[in-house]
Amino acid sequence: MSTDYRFEGWCGLDNTAAKGNMKWQEFEPKPFGDEDVDIQISHCGICGSDIHTLRSEWGETPYPCVVGHEIVGKAVNVGKSVKKIKKGDRVGVGAQALSCLKPDCFACSDNKEPYCPDCVNTFGDFYKDKSKSYGGYANYNRTHSHFVFKIPESLSSAEAAPMLCGGVTLYSPLKREGCGPGKKVGIVGLGGLGHFGVLFAKALDADSVTVISRSNTKNANSLDLIICTVSSPKMPLGGCLSLLKFQGTFIQVGAPDDSLPGFSAFALIPKQCKIAGSLIGSPAEIEEMLELAVKKNVKAWIEPRPMKEANKAVVDMEDGKARYRYVLVNENF
Repeated sequence: MSTDYRFEGWCGLDNTAAKGNMKWQEFEPKPFGDEDVDIQISHCGICGSDIHTLRSEWGETPYPCVVGHEIVGKAVNVGKSVKKIKKGDRVGVGAQALSCLKPDCFACSDNKEPYCPDCVNTFGDFYKDKSKSYGGYANYNRTHSHFVFKIPESLSSAEAAPMLCGGVTLYSPLKREGCGPGKKVGIVGLGGLGHFGVLFAKALDADSVTVISRSNTKNANSLDLIICTVSSPKMPLGGCLSLLKFQGTFIQVGAPDDSLPGFSAFALIPKQCKIAGSLIGSPAEIEEMLELAVKKNVKAWIEPRPMKEANKAVVDMEDGKARYRYVLVNENF
């Protein structure tokens, strides 16, 4: 299907792209389908996943690659079978672009689409027809409508964008593990992911929220749930596990390039503790999270950056200057 606009974006061409070497150029999106939505991008958050992908640290990246999966903009083209989105709506896309969507799929039939074996990531991935997925450091994005969400009027586009990956990555395990009244929650690492853990644990009415930067035996057996956002193989995992109460849970969401550090089995056995992992969030969880953000006035801690300065923003992100999420802004739209 031809359009009167071209898809252009900041393309990583090799594993030096995260050093400020992305190139602005045209790219070819997937063929437009009856269930697809084209989005004129106004905002896109910068996520740690972008950096890992640009550097080919989570497997070989299929260059050229346009990263970015915290996308907000205006629906400018809507497939004839799309029911929930109309042209002109302000919409968003998170880290997932497609799943099998079959009713007999264990994941897609139970609002667990990120765990579908046929999951397609928003960037750096391939559809069944071998076309490539491209992300939000760009002027336009094309995504299946099941993974496109209306943005509530009371949320600004800049604040909503990083919630679509970073926010729901913390909201999902907090909600799933029963965060709420009577629960004491710990968040390992206060950063782009960790600050969302604090915000949403408070919004879910946890009794207390503790940010963990180092372990201390004086605080042993004090927390019901710990969410770890740290992406380092040097984190004090054993010390963090000592903070859990009886039958407490440790959830890992940060994804280090190397293995997690070792720990003693006795950190788990005497207290019936468990360790688990968590991906992003399902479409249903994203919509639920956005509703909670409106209800509880959750505001992401962001710093807008011009889309034209994406290379500089990525380098600054690498240097740890973000407090706590950079959001690229397309000043032309």
